[in-house]
Amino acid sequence: MKHWKLKFFAFTLLFLSISGFSLWWFYLYPKQNLFQRGKVAENFRSMERIFPSKMITKSTTPYAIPEKRQELNVRYKFQGKEYVIAEMLEQTSTTGFLVIKNDTIIYEKYFQGNSTTARNTSWSMAKSFTSALVGIAIAEGKIENINDPVTKYVPELVSTAYNNVPIKHILQMSSGVCFDEDYSSSKSDINQLLPKLFLNLRAIDQVISDFPVERKSGEKFNYISLDSHVLGLLIRRTTGKSFTEYFQTKLWEPLGAESDASWLTDLYGTEVTFCCLNATLRDYAKFGLLYLHNGKFNGKQILPQSWVKESITPDRPALQAGATDPKYAGFGYQYQWWIPPNSDGDFLARGLRGQYIYIDPRQKVVIVKTSAAEKPSTGEEHLVMVSLFRAIAAKKF
Repeated sequence: MKHWKLKFFAFTLLFLSISGFSLWWFYLYPKQNLFQRGKVAENFRSMERIFPSKMITKSTTPYAIPEKRQELNVRYKFQGKEYVIAEMLEQTSTTGFLVIKNDTIIYEKYFQGNSTTARNTSWSMAKSFTSALVGIAIAEGKIENINDPVTKYVPELVSTAYNNVPIKHILQMSSGVCFDEDYSSSKSDINQLLPKLFLNLRAIDQVISDFPVERKSGEKFNYISLDSHVLGLLIRRTTGKSFTEYFQTKLWEPLGAESDASWLTDLYGTEVTFCCLNATLRDYAKFGLLYLHNGKFNGKQILPQSWVKESITPDRPALQAGATDPKYAGFGYQYQWWIPPNSDGDFLARGLRGQYIYIDPRQKVVIVKTSAAEKPSTGEEHLVMVSLFRAIAAKKF
């Protein structure tokens, strides 16, 4: 009998050891090492293997952007220093670079094992897609007024810091909610979200209640990703659909997406809408073309023209380019879109570690850049990239 008990104990110990190792190796290790040196590029195009996700099916009527490839030899200056495009793409850990001029692809190149069919993660570029869905929901009458408090539509937020906060203030990253978006600190709120969701097994909607009021909404621009997730929750409550269902119907299908996409979720199937869209560069570019053409794509008005204009036109002094906190390097902001300093109508979506959709309506240019930088981009690096985009847009082809 004693011999049997020893065997059972040994078997149990072995089973637990194997289970624990498997849990760490297949579940925790990939998440903990998302930004591991030498692995970032591969991870950024393999996010569905690291996190749970929902698939978004390509359009039933895919649209292929016309192509007329050209050389792109561009030199430009920023703060007295000269840059060359080839060097900049390498130095900024580029994985894909696509340029559209006059609705035609004139340049497309991939690096670090990336390809035309790879799904590149968006990080915060996804916020601009979320904003577009808010605009569509307003146009459909599902949201009556952008100045309504979000709790009119999402009553479960009454007990949180978002109680009575206008939707407009949330779009403008001015909710007044206390949330630390410091990517350089491992203890910041943004960097603690992953452990909360995938180690503590909490639902993303539940996490909203963790954060208190810092100031009255509308008083100050303070970029926090939590605001963008609340917008996704608003979409779900007002449409009665999951975020990806609404996204599929209202954006991905009419944009003629050529490839399937995905959106990462928490462990309970809820989309994390402050980031986490994964798509090809060409399909990202179609979203840029949608805004380039004031909400119209391939002859169809998908977004109201008025929403596009409103989304990229800061309407408070504190949101104007040059007026925001110096940590934002002079970029202005409106409805989940960035406005660069000295803008002549250009604007951009941008994401952590070098993801961009840049739009210059005056020059009829859309540029998509995906990257695998091993550190978060600084404000100066964003300015250098905008200078590159502007140099390309100004070039005669």
